[in-house]
Amino acid sequence: MIKVTIWNEFLHEINNPIVASIYPEGIHGAIAAGLNCDQISVRTATLAEPEHGLSEETLNDTDVLIWWGHLAHDLVDDEIVERVYNRVLAGMGLIVLHSGHASKIFRKLLGTPTEQLKWREADEKERIWVIDPSHPIAAGIGEYIELEKEEMYGEHFHIPAPDQLVFVSWFEGGEVFRSGVTYSRGQGKVFYFRPGHESYPTYYNQEILRVIANGVRWAAPSATTAPSYGHSEPLERILVKS
Repeated sequence: MIKVTIWNEFLHEINNPIVASIYPEGIHGAIAAGLNCDQISVRTATLAEPEHGLSEETLNDTDVLIWWGHLAHDLVDDEIVERVYNRVLAGMGLIVLHSGHASKIFRKLLGTPTEQLKWREADEKERIWVIDPSHPIAAGIGEYIELEKEEMYGEHFHIPAPDQLVFVSWFEGGEVFRSGVTYSRGQGKVFYFRPGHESYPTYYNQEILRVIANGVRWAAPSATTAPSYGHSEPLERILVKS
């Protein structure tokens, strides 16, 4: 059983009636409903909860953390960011969705600035092309996923060269975007997946949910031995040189 925590700042749904009508249970609620299955157990956490819902106990009991944020990146406490960062280095998987590219945790892990891309809200078609059909995150997906309406994100996307490029998006207005990228950080795996603007019902799309579920399985911790750092005793006897 993979233990997943879905974190959402949960502000759009409270403050914007349009978003509330699309996601009455919150974006986190929609994703949770789409992911719950025999292999994945889901809990949710939000910004307003004590410790943003990400206590040491919760994170230590989380295999994969899913992160959605937009309005309140700066309101996430630095101590919580450091806590999540250390858990990723220790093996917890992290899936960052849509505008989470500007979150403190994503920028800390990748070393990126806040302004990273072009954007536009114009109800555009998005076609998400599978670039690496052999990758487990793309399992069960055809050549592409087509979304009737989404927010546009366009290159240049100011991120380090990814370990793997899984998806590239094309938008009706002509832009393209690296919309599915993976990284390794310490013992942890990181997957960024672009679609999911709050004013569109993207997180009810079964193919989008399949990608996220695939990402959860891919990012789940593997049973590897933690590396050691600092001063180290020799494994073999060192002969004294005359």
